[in-house]
Amino acid sequence: FRHAGLSLVSVALAALAGLALAIVVTRSLGAALRPLVDTLVAGMQAVPPVVVVALAFPALGFGAAPTVLALIFYCVMPILRGAVAAIDATPADVKEAARAMGFTRWQLVCQVELPLALPLIAEAVRLALVLAIATAAVGALAGAATLGTPIITGLQNQNELQILQGAAATAALAFAAEALWLLVLHRIETRQPPA
Repeated sequence: FRHAGLSLVSVALAALAGLALAIVVTRSLGAALRPLVDTLVAGMQAVPPVVVVALAFPALGFGAAPTVLALIFYCVMPILRGAVAAIDATPADVKEAARAMGFTRWQLVCQVELPLALPLIAEAVRLALVLAIATAAVGALAGAATLGTPIITGLQNQNELQILQGAAATAALAFAAEALWLLVLHRIETRQPPA
């Protein structure tokens, strides 16, 4: 449960950051920042999570905090890029109609762009969730209680069975979380009234 909890918290924070950045860079005032933001989040994901955990350990201490930071770094990019692509895909005529009806910029974002972008954003979050669960095992290096603990113990004791147990449990949790996410999305979609 702790492994899943760390992953969920990390993805939630990454989703908030990625979505906020996506909204900023898809506005006319923030468009100039898009290359810089994209480069920064790509750089964050390029740093291996193990390195982030090791670098964050002196400042954040032992336990879950370095793991959460590493997972946020790893998950922001897919959410940001998915959200930007989804918002950019909003038809121009729909935006113009909303403006003609008197929608403010914030209403346009909240009531038009984000609802239309939701399926693609949900897909980006699904990808980030699977990445987070698969990667959270590195938290065991910083003392976080994750499914990586048996992997680390197995490596220390040269016990292949423990390594396989930890790897199999992590993979199973990732598959289960993805299936549950898809099931929830399917339920939401089927409850929506037809257009």
